[in-house]
Amino acid sequence: MTLDVINAHAIGAICLADNLEILRSLPSESVDLIYIDPPFNTGKDQQRVQLKTVRSEDGDRVGFQGRRYQSIVLGSRRFSDVFDDYLAFLEPRLIEAHRVLAPHGSFYVHMDYREVHYCKVLLDAIFGRESFLNEIIWAYDYGGRPKNRWPPKHDNILLYVKNPAEYVFNVDEIERIPYMAPGLVGPEKAARGKLPTDTWWHTIVPTNGAEKTGYPTQKPLGILRRIVQASSRPGALVLDFFAGSGTTGIAALELGRRFILVDNNPEALAVIARRFDGVEGIVWVGFDPASVLGHGRD
Repeated sequence: MTLDVINAHAIGAICLADNLEILRSLPSESVDLIYIDPPFNTGKDQQRVQLKTVRSEDGDRVGFQGRRYQSIVLGSRRFSDVFDDYLAFLEPRLIEAHRVLAPHGSFYVHMDYREVHYCKVLLDAIFGRESFLNEIIWAYDYGGRPKNRWPPKHDNILLYVKNPAEYVFNVDEIERIPYMAPGLVGPEKAARGKLPTDTWWHTIVPTNGAEKTGYPTQKPLGILRRIVQASSRPGALVLDFFAGSGTTGIAALELGRRFILVDNNPEALAVIARRFDGVEGIVWVGFDPASVLGHGRD
């Protein structure tokens, strides 16, 4: 199944399965880059409701210049984010991730403030403290603002490498960002832009943008594109075993990398099937995209 991808006979494998089973089936040191965005253990169900609005004199929303709009629910997606022992759930998967990661490989773990410090201690034990490279802060500005504390508006992305003396970091491939004060650096530098630091300012997926899938925890393509650009080479194999909406695979496909996506949520696979509709060279494991797309595969 996924061995076809490892042997470069396909561009991607998309699996509806227990990720631990898939991880245990992969050969050691066979994956060049791993990114995961595991559940954050918030203790509640995550749900995203998809709406569209139409003009209506009796609508429930007020828009520009006082015009009224009626909300229409198109659907919703949900997954459970509750674990009695979060680290016990993660640990065997992180151990397998270390095993399958190539000697030059990198491992990005996307967390939030609730669990990141516990996860870092666990990763230090598995990878070794010397293999910790960065804690990236993804900062955004969206959603509610509590009045009793500083509003939490960032996620944490831990970066570990298999071998701190040998890893991929394509500094010349990384998308540059504008200088905040371009007049202070001169026109040549201003035109070239600067390298991002370990603090990434990037909007969430826009609510009404073309990128939006409706999946509750969808991450922006710009974040995954930066990771894949920096930490893998063309033709490399990228693994995401908490695939969600499949953004890691989209970034890998755009940048000429092979990929394996794994998720055990049929709703996630349905979203992924729509995003990859028409893409040739995909191996589907445990899931038939025709059941969602309404047409057969070639």
